[in-house]
Amino acid sequence: MRMIETIFRLSQPKHLVHMLCVFGSLLFVMNAVSANASDIRVEKSKKQFESQIKPLLTKYCLDCHTGEEAEAGLSLEKYTTRSSILKHREAWEKIVQRIQIQSMPPKDAGALPTDSEREAILEWFDEALYGIDCSSDVNPGRVTIRRLNRNEYNNTIRDLLGVDFKPAQNFPSDDVGYGFDNIGDVLSLPPLLMEKYLDAAEQISEKAIYANTADSFPWTEIPEKNFSKKGAVTLRKRSAGFHSRGTLTGIINLKEPGKYELQIEAAQTPSGTEAAKMEVKLNGKLLKTFQVKASRDDPDKYTLPKPLSLPKGKHTLAISFLNDFYDPKGPPRKRDRNLYVYNVKYRGPLGKLPTNLPAFHTKIITCTPGAGRSVRYCAERVMRRFSERAFRRPVSREEIRPIVELVEATVKSGNTFEQGIQVGIQAVLVSPHFLFRIEGIRDLARSRSNQIQNISHYEIATRLSYFLWSSMPDDKLFELAKQGRLNQPRTLQVQVKRMLKDPKSEAFIKNFAGQWLNLRNLEDLSPDPRKFRVFNGKLKNDMRRETEEFFAYIMREDRSVIEFINADYTFMNERLAKFYGNDRVKGEAFQKVTLDKTKRAGLITQASILTLTSNPGRTSPVKRGKWIMETILGTPPPAPPPNVPELEESAGAKKNATLREQLALHRKIPGCAACHDQMDPLGLGFENFDAIGRWRTKEGRRKIDSSGQLPNGQSFKSPIELIAILEQQKQGFCRSLTEKMLTYAIGRGLEYYDKCAIDEITTNFTAKGYRFSALVTEIALSDPFLKRQRGSHDD
Repeated sequence: MRMIETIFRLSQPKHLVHMLCVFGSLLFVMNAVSANASDIRVEKSKKQFESQIKPLLTKYCLDCHTGEEAEAGLSLEKYTTRSSILKHREAWEKIVQRIQIQSMPPKDAGALPTDSEREAILEWFDEALYGIDCSSDVNPGRVTIRRLNRNEYNNTIRDLLGVDFKPAQNFPSDDVGYGFDNIGDVLSLPPLLMEKYLDAAEQISEKAIYANTADSFPWTEIPEKNFSKKGAVTLRKRSAGFHSRGTLTGIINLKEPGKYELQIEAAQTPSGTEAAKMEVKLNGKLLKTFQVKASRDDPDKYTLPKPLSLPKGKHTLAISFLNDFYDPKGPPRKRDRNLYVYNVKYRGPLGKLPTNLPAFHTKIITCTPGAGRSVRYCAERVMRRFSERAFRRPVSREEIRPIVELVEATVKSGNTFEQGIQVGIQAVLVSPHFLFRIEGIRDLARSRSNQIQNISHYEIATRLSYFLWSSMPDDKLFELAKQGRLNQPRTLQVQVKRMLKDPKSEAFIKNFAGQWLNLRNLEDLSPDPRKFRVFNGKLKNDMRRETEEFFAYIMREDRSVIEFINADYTFMNERLAKFYGNDRVKGEAFQKVTLDKTKRAGLITQASILTLTSNPGRTSPVKRGKWIMETILGTPPPAPPPNVPELEESAGAKKNATLREQLALHRKIPGCAACHDQMDPLGLGFENFDAIGRWRTKEGRRKIDSSGQLPNGQSFKSPIELIAILEQQKQGFCRSLTEKMLTYAIGRGLEYYDKCAIDEITTNFTAKGYRFSALVTEIALSDPFLKRQRGSHDD
């Protein structure tokens, strides 16, 4: 009762003013304290660098990394302050990575840092490079204006206009950055691509909108069953041959009155001095007698000079051959004059819209001139609604005025209103507001004092739809954006689950999973056909499909992402099952199959991954170990040092050395051991699988040894035991998956200040049972997804 009374007293005006003042003062003090704490942290870091870190770098690094002849071209003597290091953050991130895996300084260096010295260096760099106060406003990052990539363009055209072809197939390929092809920094617009956009816009508008001209009206072919013959006429499939005088009679059934055109495709075999005469009558009335001069090799189309005004109902068309002629003494191919009719078509009623309009025609053209509606009025109504969907946001009358005027000018020049709309659509489809995802337009006139801003609800809808569908928002997202509800956590959670279950989420599987797991690269791989005769195009597609179906199941059934590592199931059809040695699966359809967990589990043992991480003629423990470090553990190894010999070369003179023996020799090369000590055991742990993913216990006469020991002392005897060890590193996997998915979602590489968001996303979704939808939802709720920094692409 006392709490209610307190709230009531504070709600009185004088108390409310006092409370606001106190609250404002409190915020000011908190910000001042936060800023002061940050200054203290930086000052402490500077002093530690001078007293502890700089001497260590001088002692262990500068002997090799000084001057023009510095090792690997890396000169470090210029880095004398904390600030100088932070100016080259990316370079030092790579250096620290090498210090961490103990490849800098190399093990063959004269003096090596002690464990405590190395730990001190790593702790200082971790704080200096990545230390950030997550309790204050954190930079949500900048996103370069993003062009639609090829997949996004095709999908957007499909959902915007219902056009059932993929115009972007002929576009230049998209560049890749940070592992994905939707990164704004690398999606440029070369002149060739602009030409492709112009051509595509014309094709798309013609497919989506019926032009309502005589030439655009579709022809209707009279079916064969509607014809009968009289006289010397032979009816064959797709043709009728007149070998002497005769008549072909067909019935035309018109559903509407109006003006109709008639077209007959015909040819002759010549003889004598005349061409074949083809008489055409309708309902007993002579329409025209045509001189048919075309040969059977190249038939011609014969059309009446004027459209016919016809009532609704059945009409009888009669086609007759009038001048049969035979000359037994003529040239072999010119003795017998005959007539051939191939097909008969009509179209109409001209000037009226056909019943089989393109699917989106009536959805786009919701207003046509007439009955008091001007061309300008209807053009504005149609183009404004279309532009809002194409630009993925509300548009003003002033913004679309040039497009409306373009439609008007097209109609005034003698074209139909529908042709004018086609031109208007073309203008929209080559607009930067369609081709690019431009954010922050509403903020241009606002104060620039606030460096961090929430993106608009329409921008949230667009980010969400291109994240999960690689396409434009649907009506539901547009409606929620209009209502201003898309920044509400509960609304976003519901929409994420809805969108992941939608068939359009297939794009997320193809585009995110396809690049995260490198499945796209499978198309370019060709294992040695002499060693792997069973491998072919169909099997390759099945391998990729297995992994896609597996990913889709975890996504749509909202399973734990840890099942990517340890799942005891997969998906197979009969052909792939036979390849795996399973004879219980039948048919072409993929179905869920429970695995024998003594051999396979999760992604790592799927044939697609095992083939991707192999060489054409043999397995590659190095590639497999590297893939595990990058994808599962989230600890990608640095690039190899320069001038390192290939694996076979490092085997020296030892003939027929096993891969395990070759790798052991390779690790003795200075600069190689640090990375290979981690990669090699991981890759060798899956040597029971050959270069295309088949299980094996021997290679030739040698028994396969899949045992190993990791640098941390953990040992294993089989692939399944190694997978169990990897499962223990699930937090690292979850963080790595978060980083990859966040990169894909926001279309940029991650920066040091994204650490706060990554920590929060990983913590929150792992606390919710590692559910797939929880990860996607947490990304959609994160600051990098919902906010933007001032100074982004459009400011």
